[in-house]
Amino acid sequence: MNNLYRSIPRIAAPLLAVSLTLSLSAADWPQWRGPQRNGVSTETGLLKEWPKEGPKLVWQAKDVGSGYSTPAVAGGRLYLCGNEGLDDEFVQALAAADGRRIWRTRLGNVGNPDQQPKFPAARSTPTVEADVLYALGSDGDLACVETATGKVRWRKSLRTDFGGKPGTWAYSESPLVDGDALVCTPGGDDATLVALNKRTGEVLWKGTVPGGDEAAYSSAIVVNAAGVKQYVQMLARGLVGVEAATGKFLWRYDRTVSRFKANIPTPVVRGGDIYSAGAGTGGGLVRIKAGGATVETEPGYFSPKLPTAIGGAVLAGDHLFGTANSGLLCVEFTTGEIKWDNPSLGAASLCLADGRLYLHGENGQVALVEASTEGYRERGRFTPPDLPARSQPMEKAWTYPVVANGRLYIRDHQMLYCYDVKASP
Repeated sequence: MNNLYRSIPRIAAPLLAVSLTLSLSAADWPQWRGPQRNGVSTETGLLKEWPKEGPKLVWQAKDVGSGYSTPAVAGGRLYLCGNEGLDDEFVQALAAADGRRIWRTRLGNVGNPDQQPKFPAARSTPTVEADVLYALGSDGDLACVETATGKVRWRKSLRTDFGGKPGTWAYSESPLVDGDALVCTPGGDDATLVALNKRTGEVLWKGTVPGGDEAAYSSAIVVNAAGVKQYVQMLARGLVGVEAATGKFLWRYDRTVSRFKANIPTPVVRGGDIYSAGAGTGGGLVRIKAGGATVETEPGYFSPKLPTAIGGAVLAGDHLFGTANSGLLCVEFTTGEIKWDNPSLGAASLCLADGRLYLHGENGQVALVEASTEGYRERGRFTPPDLPARSQPMEKAWTYPVVANGRLYIRDHQMLYCYDVKASP
């Protein structure tokens, strides 16, 4: 590399440095479900198949706190929410190189501790942008925190500042940054969704939906459809779209509301087509179209056999991959036709990188599977060491996997595992 660098004319050297910097940052995973909130990494050069024992375990941290938060990865650090007991929920920074804690900042208490079934814990994934992050505690404590020091720049409470109404299992969403706006979902009648100035926390707009609605457990996404930029979010009574500029309510689709009131997976979007799912109900597609001066919805398909698991779904080309209790499915996105299904790990959370699906099963196992439309092709499976005990039989390994900078991160309550999944040069 040194000889190569010396052979480049001096005028080109700064350009090379910029290029290398951009390529490194592009492999980060700075928020929930990755750079585009779709569970997809653009990283390449990863292992196509794992050794029998699984990829190399680089490090294992055993004191990151309880919870279901996935790490956000940016600038050589991991940012992760956790809790110790019910009175201390926090966001923390860890060194990506070895898992060493750099700082830890308290957010508040754990929300809805008497929930039934009882899974009280930290849930939100921090959203990192430039020199700050935005973290939401399960009791609705929202903070803008300096990434270098952990110092809080501003705070809000979704409950007290906006009359927020979370669902049974408290607040779970990961804040959305869009331009100058920070978008969150307090729920309730006054500010079902809210956009804040990301620098100051001042209110840009409060958006309500007809009849009000509780917050659910999904995270908002940006959708450009029917000529309107929208924020799309799954609430307790269905999927909604609001105008990004004003918070004005545009439409609702309620076919995929979970019969267990567990509206969890983040919607998957392509153009004006949006896939959503609810456990115990099914998955379905809704099409967003212009209707003169309004935005209208047109049902696409629905089936109880489609992916509905907590672990969400990803889009690879024209096909959707996700799990249900029956296992992994490959579905034609436009039509809902199931191309294949396989028991695999059963229900799992997943992400996509370099043509491979990374699955973290609710049973704790981790698998690598080709994103193939021709059939199930598993390329590795392992079980992380020292898996934590469950608080009750209903509790599972629900945390999503993260792939960033040649590393695979798996979180399971107090444990955080870092595996090397980069292919040899």
